[in-house]
Order: sequence, then C-alpha cells, then structure tokens
Amino acid sequence: MTNDHRTGLVGLGVMGSAIARRLLDTHHDLTVFDVRQDVMDEFAAAGARPASSPSELSTCDVVVLSLNTAEVVEKVVFGPDGILAQTVDDLLIVDMSSIDPAQTRAFADRVTGLGGRWVDAPLSGGAPAVARGELTLMLGGTDDDVADATRTLTDLAATITHLGPAGSGQLVKLVNQVLVGCAFGAMAEAATMVRSAGLAPAQVLTALTGGRADSRVLQEFFLKFADVDLTPTGRISNMVKDLETARDYARSANIPLPVTTTVSEVHRWLAASGHGAADNAALMLYYDTTADAEGLGQ
Repeated sequence: MTNDHRTGLVGLGVMGSAIARRLLDTHHDLTVFDVRQDVMDEFAAAGARPASSPSELSTCDVVVLSLNTAEVVEKVVFGPDGILAQTVDDLLIVDMSSIDPAQTRAFADRVTGLGGRWVDAPLSGGAPAVARGELTLMLGGTDDDVADATRTLTDLAATITHLGPAGSGQLVKLVNQVLVGCAFGAMAEAATMVRSAGLAPAQVLTALTGGRADSRVLQEFFLKFADVDLTPTGRISNMVKDLETARDYARSANIPLPVTTTVSEVHRWLAASGHGAADNAALMLYYDTTADAEGLGQ
C-alpha cells in the first residue's frame, strides 16, 4: 500500500540513490530530482516520478535533501528553480545532507519565513544501512516538525534522536564524523602494520573481537582497509568536508582538535592527490605511498 504522504527527494548520489530505493521499497509516493538524466531515468523506471527541476517538488508534503554542500542546498531550496521559488504552504524540508550547523540554522529561518518548515536529519550508517532501514539519524527542529518528519524517516532508520532546535542534528553529525574519521585514521595505521608484518587480517580481526579495540567500525571496515578494498561506501572528499567543518566549528568555539586536524590533513592530501572520489579505504594509499617512499614497506 502506498504511503499517503507525497515525498520528494533531491540528490541521487550514493546515499540519495539508496534512500530513494528504500522509499520506493516502503511504498512512498516518490518524486525525484537529480542533475544526471541517466540516474533520473533509472528511478523513473523503478516507479518514481521524475521532476524537471526542484521547484516541481513544492507540491509534495515532505522533501528530503541528500546533497554534498551547503552551497548546493541553498541553490536547490532558494534558487530561481528551487523548491521555494513559488509559494508553499507548510512544506516540510528534511535535510539529510551533512553541512555546517550555523548555515543550517540560517536556512531554517529563511524557510520558515517563506511558509515552509525545516528539519536537519544528517545520517550515519551508509548505503548498506539504509537498504535495511537501519540508519542512525540525528535531528534538529521543532517538536512538531520532527514528529512529522519521523513519519517518513522511520522507514529509513532504526535510531532517530531529536537533539534540539535546527542545527542540533548537524552539530552531532560533526561529533560523529570526528569519531569515525579519527577511527579510520587509526585503522589505516593498524592495517598498515598488519600488512607490513605479513599477518592474516582476518585472523587479526578475530583476535581483536571482544577486546577494548572492538567496535562496529572495526568489524565493518578493518578487512576493507587491510584489503585496500575501494568499493564505494563513503568518499574521501565528503570526509574532508565534514572534518574541516568540524575544525571550523572548533575554532569558533576555541576548542583544540589536534587529532582531528592531523587526520583531516591526511584526507586532504588524498583529495589533492586525485583520490577525493575514492572510498574511505583509500587512506591506505597514503600509508602505502609513504612507506614505499621511505623504504619501509616489505
């Protein structure tokens, strides 16, 4: 049975496509927009309604955004062909992008002034989790708006937490990315040690399971890093964006983030070396390159 809400989705990248598939699988009346026509055609064939511009989504009850930067969010929402280019009545925008908390608060105020509503709902868990409906979502917005957004988001997530007013979800997403990004950096170093010693990564993972080093991140990513498996689950460029946003916030709040700064620079080096679109496991390329350059690898 089709969900009685008319749902819109802008952005059909790795995460946006996974979200769209899940919404279709859970019988949402879905309208989609992306700048790539081939992806639009794919989802039209799967049962979604294609839009020729974001403005066509203004007739939906809720519009989900899955975009890369605050600049793209601003264009999609407020631009000449944006969602709010024409008058809207109580339209709820749910931004699942990862962007700056201060910009999010500013966007929320602008949307409210134009007759709409806003909830920031950044995610953790990646495309595999959304396919199972098991994302972790961090929400910012009013109580009523979050309650309405949850009607849609419950089909995507196993854990949904309302953290406070607009921008709160984005701030906690930065906390998430600091923890995950730094964990990735430590995991790449550990995996490099294992590879250099000629140990079997699967056996090492078994040895670590249940100890203090064990975690969901370790279980999901250690073998991926050790095997330098670059199958896309998350891009280096996105982690650069999030870690640098966290650093910007820390500077404004006079908070030192020395570990995050170091990990951020490693990610930025990879992006500058042409690996920005690669999976997070591309961190291994930094360590392999450094080891080879210094004659440390076996």
